[in-house]
Formats: sequence, C-alpha cells, structure tokens
Amino acid sequence: MTTTRTTITFDSHGTGCDAWYFRNDDASVFDSPAGRPVVVMAHGFAGTKDSGLEPYAQGLADAGLAVLAFDYRGFGLSGGEPRQRISMTGQADDYRAAIDAAKRQEGVDPNRVILWGVSQSGGHALIVAADRTDICAVISVVPLVNGLAAGVHHYPQVGAGAMARSTVAGIGSAIAAKMGRPPTMMPVVGRPGEKAALTSPGFYEDYLALAGPSWRNEVDASIGLELGSFRADKIARAVSAPVLMQIADFDQGAPPHAAAKAGFRARAEVRHYPCDHFDIFAGKDWFEPALAHQVSFLTAHLAPAAEKAATGGAS
Repeated sequence: MTTTRTTITFDSHGTGCDAWYFRNDDASVFDSPAGRPVVVMAHGFAGTKDSGLEPYAQGLADAGLAVLAFDYRGFGLSGGEPRQRISMTGQADDYRAAIDAAKRQEGVDPNRVILWGVSQSGGHALIVAADRTDICAVISVVPLVNGLAAGVHHYPQVGAGAMARSTVAGIGSAIAAKMGRPPTMMPVVGRPGEKAALTSPGFYEDYLALAGPSWRNEVDASIGLELGSFRADKIARAVSAPVLMQIADFDQGAPPHAAAKAGFRARAEVRHYPCDHFDIFAGKDWFEPALAHQVSFLTAHLAPAAEKAATGGAS
C-alpha cells in the first residue's frame, strides 16, 4: 500500500492553517458508499505537526483511513499573530475549522470524523467532540484533561518557588499584551531546575528528539493563567462517540488519575502503558502497541458499520 501526503491550507477565523493530508487509495475495510472516515489530529502543548505526529498519521492512513494533521494558528507553518501564544479556546476553534476542511476532501465521509489528540490536544479532542453527531470516534493519547490537577501533579517536581515565578511571568505577559507590548516568553521544555514550562526529568531530551524544523522552544508565559481552568474532564460525559483513552501510568506531564476519571465519564475503552509521557512516540517502546490499539479500536467500531452499509445491511 502506498500512502501519499499532500499539503493543504484551511481558514480558521481569517488565518491560514497549514495541514498535511494523508490518503491511501487502496480499498479499505473502512470504506462505505459515503466514503471513508477521516482522522483530524493536532499536537499537544506548543507542539507542531512535524514533531512526532507523522508516524501516527502514516500508520492510520496505511490502515485505510484518511488523516488530516494540522498546526494551530501561531504555531509551526500556520499563520497568525502573535506567535507561540496558546489559547485553549482558540485551539478548540482551530480543531473545528480543521474538521470542516477534512470533510471537504474528496472521498471522505463527512459524517464519520475521528478526533485524535495527544497530551493537551487529547483534552481538546474531548471538548470538540462533545454534543456533535458527526464525530464517530475519539482517540485521546496521554491526555491532559484537568489543568488544576496537572499543576498539583507538577508541584513536587518544581516546588513552590518555580510555580510562583511562572505565575508572575504569566500575569506580566498578559498585562503586556493588553498594553501592546511584547509578551514574556519562556522555554517550552528545559532540564530539571531550569526556567521552562516543562522540566520533568527526561522531558528535555525526549521533546527535542521529536522536534521538527518548524518547532520553537518558546511559549508565551500567559498560558499558565488559562491552563488552570482547563477542564476537558467535565465535558467528557457529553461525548457520545466511542472513546479510546491511552494512559501512561508513569506520566510526569499529564496526571494519569485525572485521565482515568475522564475516561470513566466518557465510557471509554482505556488502555494503560507502563511508561512516561513521551514514551508513546515513534522510536520508543510503546509507540507500536499504542498505534496497534488505535487501529484495533477503530476497526471494531467503524469497519463493521462500513461493511454492513456496503452490503445493503445483509448479515
């Protein structure tokens, strides 16, 4: 099978977002007279699509799905100003715009959209899927679903002083933005003890190993003010589509217990992996099992329906 990757651009609130579209034109068990399902995926905290998403997109496309992976406004190859500023509500809006773009692709079934998110975008996927009937499945990988729980989870690692400094920097950046001044920037990832958003042991090496050419190791410090109120877990019950939640049991970044609670609320199929946050990416031991579980989950929920539609309902 040969999967092709093309670059497309779609509009999100007047800004062009850059995306990769993966398609395999071989016959697929997921195909129906209406077309094939499409996976819409984006990265997590300050991530870009060229930083570890392609192996997942390629694997899902090889399995017979269409896949659209995109960069949020202000990140990667997408347009938008200011750069490197995370807006939780804005990124959810970008997901919705990406869904619309995915539906416009030739051969896609517009009523079978799969939302795929990792880390922070694992929470976005739940939020965007809530109360929608065109979402046929959600895959939430090592998800961040509760910002306050994440802060408590990180406290033993960074201490009160570092958290206080981050809060002050976030407030300063937010005030600067309102006054038309440059924001306060901080590294996305650093080594333990350094001033950065993520400083858990091993995170610096793991994130940089994934980093693609469009990724920048900086983020607007104001994200800390919005992150505390991020509660994807609260809306999980409103997701009617089947959910696969993949939890890293030794996750230093996204609290596993919060993800497990959200999975229960979403009536999800939950898979546990004895690893840390970045160990589910390509090159690590748990990438292949995680991808295999995604394909198995989607086959179980979507392939039988496609087969039934193709045969006119015959059993």
